[in-house]
Amino acid sequence: MGLLMSKTVVTFGETMLRLAPPGYERFLQSPQFQATWGGGEANVAVALAGFGQAARYVSVLPANPIADGLVGELRRFGVDTSAIVRGPGRMGIYFVENGANQRGGKVVYDREHSAIALAKPGAVDWDGAFAGGGWFHITGITPAISASAAELAIESMTAARRLGLVVSCDLNFRKNLWKWGKKASEVMPALAALTDVCIANEEDCQAALGIDAGVDVHAGHLEEAQYEALSNRVLATYPNLKAIAITLRESKSASHNGWSACLNNRAEFLVSRHYDITHIVDRVGGGDSFAGGLIFGLMNLPTHREALEFAVAASCLKHSIPGDFNRFSRDEVEALVKGGGSGRVQR
Repeated sequence: MGLLMSKTVVTFGETMLRLAPPGYERFLQSPQFQATWGGGEANVAVALAGFGQAARYVSVLPANPIADGLVGELRRFGVDTSAIVRGPGRMGIYFVENGANQRGGKVVYDREHSAIALAKPGAVDWDGAFAGGGWFHITGITPAISASAAELAIESMTAARRLGLVVSCDLNFRKNLWKWGKKASEVMPALAALTDVCIANEEDCQAALGIDAGVDVHAGHLEEAQYEALSNRVLATYPNLKAIAITLRESKSASHNGWSACLNNRAEFLVSRHYDITHIVDRVGGGDSFAGGLIFGLMNLPTHREALEFAVAASCLKHSIPGDFNRFSRDEVEALVKGGGSGRVQR
């Protein structure tokens, strides 16, 4: 770690068409959806590009105008799309209903038989995709899509390690996706064994890796000692890991969350500043903004403490933006790290 900014971060996964009712309406309360894009690994690439880091997104997409629209949008954010492959299948879709106060948000997936779900190992030229790369990021969403997508995920991580890239994996457990025959806990340990930097929340560690440290995932108050024990247990189970970062979300309501994170790099256990987010606009993509911020920080900032604080500030700010994508610059994130956040008009 501690790479130069000129090295490209490569991410791999599926991006879907995101359809959301206006504002905080319920599905089809009025007969319209707002169409944007969403997908963990694309969200990370967009965040990194916004911070000034070279980022390349790899996926398998159908050859149609909807997929062309996604490629154009990623290019607008400065993401390199040259390694995207076109293949048979469809564009995945997900519907999201924003929660408010005591009504939780809701996600409905419509992504079976998507192009990436049908793609087989060998579909991507990994040597070409990783050219000039210094870091590779993937999530636990990709292997949840289908058996062949899981094989493709393992293939991508194996190639990245062979080529000397640092590999990060956000475990990102999604219970509504693991439908193809294997449980997450049967698949994800193989990915964790190929990872240098693991990103997770407490539920991910338990559901994806089967590692339980006695953390109540639904508690309103979080005990730091429990997370230190959980991170130590993950690091002991996977000696290949150089570090694990765990996001700490206190869900007081759909509109009000406490937000912080911790990082265990085997030498020290760091806990970030705590943010009280009282009027959440859209929390989807918050974890991806954290991942993008952490990767950027580990590559470009002097200490792991600074990397962690940058990541938490970036993800805190994302809660104020509708849609999956982070839309903040490095300067804006650093202003929050240095004590901004009053919300005053800048003029």
